[in-house]
Amino acid sequence: MQSRRSFLVSTAATAAMSRSAIGANDRIRFAIIGAGTRGSYVGGVFTDFPDVELVAVCDVYKPTREGIAAKLGEKSNNKPEPVNDYRRILERKDVDALLVTTPDHWHGPIVIQASEAGKDCYCEKPLSNTIEMGQKMRAVVRQYKRVVQVGLQQRSWDHFQANAKRVQDGMIGKVYHAECIYQGNYTRPEPTPTDPPADLDWELFQGNAPRRPYTPMRQRTWRAFYDYSGGTLLDWGTHLTDVTNWYMNVREPLTCSASGQYVRVPQPIPEQLPDTMAVTWKYAGFVQQYTNVVRQSPDFDIQGNHFLGTQGWLHVNRTGYRYRPIATGGRGGRGGATPPPTPFEPVSTSFRYDGGPSDHAHVRNFLDCVKSRQDPVVSIDTGFYSTLPTLMGVLAVRYGKTYSWNGEQAVAV
Repeated sequence: MQSRRSFLVSTAATAAMSRSAIGANDRIRFAIIGAGTRGSYVGGVFTDFPDVELVAVCDVYKPTREGIAAKLGEKSNNKPEPVNDYRRILERKDVDALLVTTPDHWHGPIVIQASEAGKDCYCEKPLSNTIEMGQKMRAVVRQYKRVVQVGLQQRSWDHFQANAKRVQDGMIGKVYHAECIYQGNYTRPEPTPTDPPADLDWELFQGNAPRRPYTPMRQRTWRAFYDYSGGTLLDWGTHLTDVTNWYMNVREPLTCSASGQYVRVPQPIPEQLPDTMAVTWKYAGFVQQYTNVVRQSPDFDIQGNHFLGTQGWLHVNRTGYRYRPIATGGRGGRGGATPPPTPFEPVSTSFRYDGGPSDHAHVRNFLDCVKSRQDPVVSIDTGFYSTLPTLMGVLAVRYGKTYSWNGEQAVAV
């Protein structure tokens, strides 16, 4: 006999699925939760499509929610309601999907509760700021059969796709080393605590994070803090580890170790990530590294993903790509013998950054999947495994330990 609890769960899941019966030609009604810089930008991408309607803009800071609601409402000829508490959005029957662009520690609770409420989500990366929450997100999204697209939009970028094929087709041979490079950090001296602004809901901002006194930096540069995020490693690093997972067709690192120091920022506090980091992951068949401190090149933007193979190397980022075969020595070789043929011709291509086409393609893919109920380009599972290396890296940096992955959790060695 079915238990009362299992009956209620089954009934809730059925009700959630029935609320997503959107036809191919129907408009998708969406709301923004977290309307800062990224939320307002991606929200604008959503409103570029004629089959969406922006019905609400939610943010804990009143000037932000009111300003973005007015701006995007005018742009899209909608009348979105400014809302302070995201729970009011989940109660609404006129919301089909959410754009979740909050600080990272809020991704998990909102996606989980949205799934239970029968709403699909486009969730910015990283998937979560903890492995445990990421696992809970996966379970609930699958239980309620929701569509979740994670904002790793490089997968929808044409030159990233073309270079994925080059690596996967073996152009540079067997890849034995991958490098992830992003120059920068968010670590700063934290100002003296003060009272939060009257129009900021500081309690709701903190959510399930430890309670801390308000400083403007915690509101505006929250990525620097372990409480809410994981610095550039979790932010930009997840874009890079996603490319490695994709190009190398892998999911899980075997181990992760790291080093970090506060060497460039005066008066550091241990609640922020170090400003200088190096992280190493061991995979089956290759090694990967991340650093946020590099020597810049005047000829080519060194940031991005580097793949070193037995026949050559490939480097790709948002402003170009280049690849080159391994040098085969001088002409004629030893004893005048003819050198082996070059496996491929070198290429170096740079262009102006323009993320618009990939952002639109990524959002369009999500909207189409909301209607078709198919998994999007970066599903909840893909997003989890692309975030997993950087979450292990944050643990290794914070606690100075090596972590291994046992298929369910990261275990200190």
